[in-house]
Parts: sequence; C-alpha cells; structure tokens
Amino acid sequence: MTDFTSGFWTWFIIIPTLAGIVGLFWLNRWMAAPRRKGEEETTGHVWDEDLRELNNPLPRWWLNLFYLTLVFGLVYLVLYPGLGTVAGVLGWTQQGQYEKEIAQADKRYGALYEKYLSQDLRVVAANAEATKTGERLFVNYCTGCHGSDARGGPGFPNLRDSDWLWGGTPEAIEATILNGRQGAMPAWGAVLGREGVHSVAEYVLSLSGKRTVNQTAAAAGKQKFQQLCVACHGPEGKGNTAVGAPNLTDDVWLYGGTQQAVMESIEKGRRGQMPAHRDFLGEAKVHVVAAYVYSLSPPPAPAPKVAASSKP
Repeated sequence: MTDFTSGFWTWFIIIPTLAGIVGLFWLNRWMAAPRRKGEEETTGHVWDEDLRELNNPLPRWWLNLFYLTLVFGLVYLVLYPGLGTVAGVLGWTQQGQYEKEIAQADKRYGALYEKYLSQDLRVVAANAEATKTGERLFVNYCTGCHGSDARGGPGFPNLRDSDWLWGGTPEAIEATILNGRQGAMPAWGAVLGREGVHSVAEYVLSLSGKRTVNQTAAAAGKQKFQQLCVACHGPEGKGNTAVGAPNLTDDVWLYGGTQQAVMESIEKGRRGQMPAHRDFLGEAKVHVVAAYVYSLSPPPAPAPKVAASSKP
C-alpha cells in the first residue's frame, strides 16, 4: 500500500470497490422486489407446450445472507487496509503482523539458539544437536541460493569444498552471514578488446593446469594480467580473501571454468551479493548456521612433516 507512486491509484481502487458494493446492495434490493398479487413474470422459456419457467423473487433468507456478506465487506474495509493507502482504524500492517509473529517465535524458541551463542564456533560445529538445528535453519533460509545440499550453483558458492572467497575460518563465515558481502569483478572488455580478453582468459585457464591452452596467447595474457589483475588476484593468481578475489589456480570456478565463461567474466565483469542476515535472523541463529556451514567443509590438510636432519 505504501509504495503507490501517486494518489491516482488509491482512488482507482476506492471508487470501483465502493461502487461495486453499492451496486450489489441495489441488485439485492431489486431481486427482492415483490410482485403484485396475481402477477406472474416468466423468463420466456417454455417446454412441452405449456411448461413455463417463472421469474420469482429469491427467498428472503437467501438475500439476507448476501446483505450480511456486503456489510462484512464494509466493516472489513473500515478496520483493515483495503482501499489503496487508507490504513484502516486498527492500523494493521503486514510488516507489523510479521514482526509480532517473529517476536512471539523468538520468545518461545529463542532459548534453543541462545545457549550456543556463548560457545566457540568450533565447539558448536562439533555438536550434533547444534548442527541439526543449524541445518534446519539453512534449509529454510539458504537453499534458495546454495541449494539443499549446499553445493551451490553458477554464481553461488559451493559450501562443501575448501575454497572460500572471504575466508573459511568460523569467524569469517559468521561475519559473512551476519554482515553480507558485495563481490565485484570489473568489466575489462573496453580496456582489453576482444583479443586481449581472449589472451588473458588463456593465461587464467593455464594457472589451474587443467586445460591445454594456446601458449602464445597465454604469454601475452600474462603481461596484461600483471598490469591489470594482480591488485586483486595477486601476482600468482591465488586470490585475496580480504576483497573476495577468487583463487584462480585451484580449478574451482564460481561462474564456470570453460573458456567462454572465463572470457565473459573478464569482458563483462561480475556482480555478486550475499545478503546480510544480522537483522533478519539475529546473532544467535546466525551463530548456529555459521557452525553448520563450517562443519560442511573438509578440514584443512595437515602440514607436511619435515624429516629431521642427521647432520649435527
């Protein structure tokens, strides 16, 4: 109701609505008009030569039911919003109803989440009961983007691998969910031209070592990469979690790792957004969801052991 751009639309709703109710009152009254004694009105339908269909008034009790529905409609429009921007005397709004229900739910179920808020995320992630609770929250609020199995899709990160744009520590995951993230890959098509986009794409694809590339184009692309891309992706293409720049050497691709997809990312850029859930879910629920998400990723590989030297 509040997002109407002009008063015209309010009157566009009020006039037809009230005119329709008045018209139905008149129709009801007309249908109840009595016939003069001995007068018969037919519909003009005749069967078997003399069997006529009469047009008699509707029963009074039937018409009174229609009157009751019309009165109910008028009372409803007085009490609740239904006539454009007219709020109704009760002041009811969808937002207010939603906030009331959320407050009631938090009062009833809040303790289920609050008990984990003071615990370290690693401890919560190791708690089977907590992760089941986090999984239910994830299914309700996160599957629209990340999928029911948390493996994501084009433009939405896979949460079950060890590749993290903004860092995979429990604290980084919780910060991402609480505050949201804004990812931006600038468009370089106008700067590089079509040939330059192709050569940079060949070099980027060569970094993961999973595809045979045109070495001449890749060599030219490396020079352009060092000029334009190292500020975010680093000189070796390993990315930077401080700005959400992906690692280009691990063959994990957010928008696809084909030559066409990589060229499109370079030429047109990308815009990604992770919405903030602090106000929507609250810190206690986010804490549990973050622990669940952290539990999905494989643990980091142990550092290789260095053999002890036999030399003195």
